[in-house]
Amino acid sequence: MGIPGRSILSARPPALDIQNHMEYVLLLPGQGSQKVGMGKDLFEAFPAARNVFHAVDDAVGASISTLAFDGPSDDLTRTLNAQPALLAHSAAVWAVVQSAIGPSVRAAAGHSLGEFSAYHVAGALDVAGAARIVRRRGTLMYEQGVARPGAMAAILGVLSASIDDICVQASAERGLVVPANYNSDEQVVISGEVAGVERAMELAKEAGAKRCLPLPVSGAFHSPLMEPAVAGLRDALQAEAWKDPRVPVVANVNAAPITSAGVAGELLVQQLTAPVQWTRVSRLLVQQHPEATFVEIGSGAVLTGLLRRLAPSVKTLACGTVAEVEKLLVLAGESA
Repeated sequence: MGIPGRSILSARPPALDIQNHMEYVLLLPGQGSQKVGMGKDLFEAFPAARNVFHAVDDAVGASISTLAFDGPSDDLTRTLNAQPALLAHSAAVWAVVQSAIGPSVRAAAGHSLGEFSAYHVAGALDVAGAARIVRRRGTLMYEQGVARPGAMAAILGVLSASIDDICVQASAERGLVVPANYNSDEQVVISGEVAGVERAMELAKEAGAKRCLPLPVSGAFHSPLMEPAVAGLRDALQAEAWKDPRVPVVANVNAAPITSAGVAGELLVQQLTAPVQWTRVSRLLVQQHPEATFVEIGSGAVLTGLLRRLAPSVKTLACGTVAEVEKLLVLAGESA
């Protein structure tokens, strides 16, 4: 039966386009997800993506796009190059899909370097400003790694002792080591002085770790060894124009939803020496947005993989290639 005064064809169910509209949470990958060729097909297919890569190149005064597209891999993997390259890839994807899914994005989060990309997609930083910050961040982290060499390692498996206690014991016995990334219940990355990391790996194996993998990094990231880089990062953050993010960005340091530019900047400084609380970030996002589609914007599918292990029922989508972008655009069109 139609609504009086309106034809059946013009009648619409109450709030249909709101309640049934798909919602999205954006995940932004961090260092380690880079690979030669990343973003090249987007650059060739979409003018909006081309504009982003050109803007990043101009902002940092180097051809980050050439490194991303053609390598060599050793140069792309260097911290000061990998960070702006990953940001550029994520920003390029976002430039293509923003008009289709932007109004339906409810939150964002990024892993380490990806947190800076998250603030860009949330509208807090333009791409040039974000690129300058992460280029400076990568340079500072590399320089501090040279000045005070360190190491990182991934600890995989369920341990009979807590990784926190293992790091305390290893620090007392050999050298400073701390948890750096709480990636999942079965994956933690540790960081610190070389001898401390090696001892913590030994203790983790004794506690039942399945594997302990040294990581190919240039320093002890997310540890107190990065403290001398803090002032430079703060200066870089303060040099750019910030806005409050349009959607909450869940912070690495405390797994809290951030909606203030001032708070964001301070937490990004703290992130340099504090552990990435990714397990807590993921749990909060799933709890707050259980029906959302979680879209990894940029290179690879590490974060959506971690999320599916934590919450197998969540909907996820990796979006870093032309084919994946087109899949997302079709999905967004069908849900509109």
